[in-house]
Amino acid sequence: MSTTSHARARRRDRRVYLRSHPVLFGLLAATRGRPVRRLGRTLLVHGPEAYREALTRLPLDRTAAGTTGAAARTALRDGGGGGGGGGGGVHGGVLFDQEGGAHRADRRGLVGSLGRAGVEDLRSLWRPLLVRRLAPLDRGGEVDLVDLARELSGSVVCALLGSGADPRAVAGAAAEAAAASVRSHLPGPRRPRAEAAAARAADRLRLLLGPSGEALPAMVAVAAVNTTVAALPRAVAWCADAGLWQQAADEALRPVLADELLRVTAASPLLPRVAAADGAVGGCPVRGGDRLLLVARHAAGAHRHDPDALRPAGPAVDRLVFGAGPHACPGARLARAQLADVLGALAPYRPVVTRARVDRGAALPGWRVLTVRAGGCGAGA
Repeated sequence: MSTTSHARARRRDRRVYLRSHPVLFGLLAATRGRPVRRLGRTLLVHGPEAYREALTRLPLDRTAAGTTGAAARTALRDGGGGGGGGGGGVHGGVLFDQEGGAHRADRRGLVGSLGRAGVEDLRSLWRPLLVRRLAPLDRGGEVDLVDLARELSGSVVCALLGSGADPRAVAGAAAEAAAASVRSHLPGPRRPRAEAAAARAADRLRLLLGPSGEALPAMVAVAAVNTTVAALPRAVAWCADAGLWQQAADEALRPVLADELLRVTAASPLLPRVAAADGAVGGCPVRGGDRLLLVARHAAGAHRHDPDALRPAGPAVDRLVFGAGPHACPGARLARAQLADVLGALAPYRPVVTRARVDRGAALPGWRVLTVRAGGCGAGA
């Protein structure tokens, strides 16, 4: 491992931002010198303490336009039936747009399924899948880690929801729903007919998962699939480019390395929120209705500190990519376990990246194709 290797890894990973949202991420990079910067009614929050304060102390409007909750509501509640204002008969909240007792109840249900025992049960599902999908590496072949991540995430979602649907179909529908809805709520030009497209994708996803009419299962699918498909290939590419396979092969260091890689790749790099009341963040006054762009990757130091299991940032920092406080991601344990097992399965091969193509249409910055081959079998791309 060397500074040069990390520089190569960072250059490759930067492509997923610059080719998906070049203007947005260019702006965020230009303003990260201050913990908080105000541009009109928008606050760009970069510092770790200000980021944590915004998520834990400032009242937030979870249904306001331009937030994750609004995107989820558009795609999975209001947009059923081809975009016609709730015509699909979807009931219940979608977690991201909830508050109070309903939010706590749904989170408790998810946390129970994604606790230590639940994740261990799921491991018995994905470990055989990894053995099967990585078998071509034994024969000098290549493996597309994006395709693998889709099957893995779809399989986990179907297991969590007790669905007999095809995992690949579920993953595809979840990715389509997110791309049509979440991206339309981020800053920048709006895509024509994006909400109608999101509604059609959501209808397809709900039909695959079952006729219950509940929005929460579809939201679980969207969140799990899109974060997994964004995170795993990027983390593996960084590990390969930076020469971290020795750490990945060490059972004691591997979980720490997984945390570090999730920190620097930050699958959900930006959390759009809206203040519900007056307050302050990082010493900057906030008015109700102000828009906040919480930059998770900067709060976690992804732009400053390279991943290293021997000198980790620590849980107080690396877990900021999963949010903070009562609205932190309930799937954090699952994400860390999945990546650790993928790294462990790949480590004996010391794979190199042979092809990397950015997915410009995805909801989260990521690769459309990321193929690897066992080390020594070919030059990296």
